[in-house]
Amino acid sequence: MSTYRIQKFPDTRIASIDVCEIGKRRHHVTGLIELDVTDARKKIREYNQGHSAKISFTAWLVSVISTSVKKYETSASYLVGKNRLIIFDDINVSLVVEKDVKGTKVPVPMIIEKAHEVSIESIAKQIAEAKNTEFTDKDIVLQKKSRRYEKIYYFLPGFLRRYFWKFMLKHPKLAFHKMGNVAFTSVGMIGNVKGWFIPVSVHPVCFGIGSVIKKPAVFNDKIEIREILNMSVLIDHDVIDGAPMTRFIGDLSKNIENGLNIFDQI
Repeated sequence: MSTYRIQKFPDTRIASIDVCEIGKRRHHVTGLIELDVTDARKKIREYNQGHSAKISFTAWLVSVISTSVKKYETSASYLVGKNRLIIFDDINVSLVVEKDVKGTKVPVPMIIEKAHEVSIESIAKQIAEAKNTEFTDKDIVLQKKSRRYEKIYYFLPGFLRRYFWKFMLKHPKLAFHKMGNVAFTSVGMIGNVKGWFIPVSVHPVCFGIGSVIKKPAVFNDKIEIREILNMSVLIDHDVIDGAPMTRFIGDLSKNIENGLNIFDQI
């Protein structure tokens, strides 16, 4: 008979399961794009060589994505009822940080508020601080300690937990306060995977950041080895039509490949 061991399932994973269950019901359109980030990564390395406060590739991506979303802020809006949208002035990004919870690595969201306004340096600092923030397996979001009634979430049966998410999504102001209006997950950057991963999200717009791969690409009409980022984008088709969605993806791609904000905000 085979031997085995039993490992306790972290409570925080329950929220992830519920988000996946609700997220599968969203009307997201998924785009898989390749982005040449060679020049942007070079600029970041040059900046870090001359400054004591370092910035990261992830922090810059959050910044440029937030700036791009702000121009197409309908993409980050919430549907209210059947025919109304609530469009928030701020872009608050839910960013996943890996935390050690009782010996198990667990992805936990944090919120970068007003990410379209703050500097890349500030975003990098917030991410670094979040990694050191005290967190318990009864909390749900970093930097926002769960209230007493929220801590009973993990003890509820599945249908009641999922009702919590449905209720929140029907009340956009509450959803925005708790989880922002843009999701950003970079778990695909762990390792070196030649492909995309497609996340599941309850947010109006979600970005899945994959690996940066060196591969041949056409640059200035020549074939060169370039650093290519694989990114997936999920956009709620209920809040934005196909044409503006396409323009948004086009502008976002241009902004990333041109290294937007790297020297503008710092």
